[in-house]
Order: sequence, then structure tokens, then C-alpha cells
Amino acid sequence: MTSAAQATPASDYTELPHLLRHGALLGIIQAVLVALFSVVSRGLDGPLEIGLEAIILIGGIGAMITLPGLWTKARTIEGIAGAAAIGLFSTAIFMAFDVAIFQPIQLYTNRWLEIGGGSNWWYHPVWWMVGTYLTWMGAWILANQTAKNGQPSVPALVGGTVVVAAIIMAAAALLHFPGAAFGVGTFAVAVLPALALLVAVTGWGARTA
Repeated sequence: MTSAAQATPASDYTELPHLLRHGALLGIIQAVLVALFSVVSRGLDGPLEIGLEAIILIGGIGAMITLPGLWTKARTIEGIAGAAAIGLFSTAIFMAFDVAIFQPIQLYTNRWLEIGGGSNWWYHPVWWMVGTYLTWMGAWILANQTAKNGQPSVPALVGGTVVVAAIIMAAAALLHFPGAAFGVGTFAVAVLPALALLVAVTGWGARTA
């Protein structure tokens, strides 16, 4: 008699129910962290505010770049793509929280309305793209680590991302790049090129199909 239960793949676990389930979980994590960030930005000032915002931001980035790749056990392009799918679906789940709860209770400050020209909807496409990019790049780095060392390293991924992003932030601020400064916002943007650089560095000598 054949067992109804199927063994979990040792790598590249990309079955649709698995991706949707974990995408929903990641979306909930996003919603919680965004709510915490907003509460901190509204209720605190000065170094304490910046410090707590940085912790929340790094925690959120860490979750996005590590969890999907670990969940899909990314080893090849199959698992990497599955992690990106988790990221994309997670942003849709966050959008549901945003539309149903966060916007009606006016969670955000008026800054979002001003940036969006009076609309709260402008940032959703950005969220979709960034969420997919972070999970895609993170899973790619984890796959490169596994190809080279036999297993992924979450501390190396998160620590490397923080260090490289901090260097990029400092360089942009010192070179007076438009809008750049020593702060949480510039650091968050610097994470994007930092991940691309880490993909190139970790991929040197690694082979992922």
C-alpha cells in the first residue's frame, strides 16, 4: 500500500501549497514589523527611535533574505525561483493587511501621503518588486553558499548584507549622492545593491544549475 504522505524534497521544495503557505506566513511577519516600525516612529524621537527602527529594519530584511530560501531549500534555479514566488505572494498578503487595517486606522504618518501626491497606493508596486527582489537575491546567495560549502550560512548572509550595505551607505553619503545620508532610509536602499554584490561574490567558483 502506497503511503498518502510524500517525503519532503531534500532540495528545491517548490510545491505550490508549500509556497503559498509560507508566503502567507512571511506576509504576516511583514505586517507585524511594519506596524511596530510605525508605532516607534510615531511615539519616539532621537537616538532611541533610530536605534529601534534600525533593529526592526534589519530584522525584517533578515527575514526576507533568509527564510524563503531556507523554506524552499534552494539549491538550483528551481528553489531560487520558488523563494522569489514566496516573496511576491507575501507582499500580496501584506497588501491585504494594509488595505483592510493599516490604512483605515491611519497607521502611517502624513509623509506617505505627501510622497505619493495624496495617495497611499503608490508604494504597493514598489513593495511587490522589493519583496520579490530581496527573497530572490537571498535565496541565490544561500544556494551559492551551499554549492561551495555544503550548507547555507544565515549569519554570513545577514552579516554580510549589513556590512556591505553600511559601506555603500557611507560612500553615498560622503560622496553627496542625491538624497543620501547616514540614516535608516539610505541604509535600506543600500541593501539592494549590497545583495547584488554578494550574489556575485558568493557565486565566484560556485555552480548552481
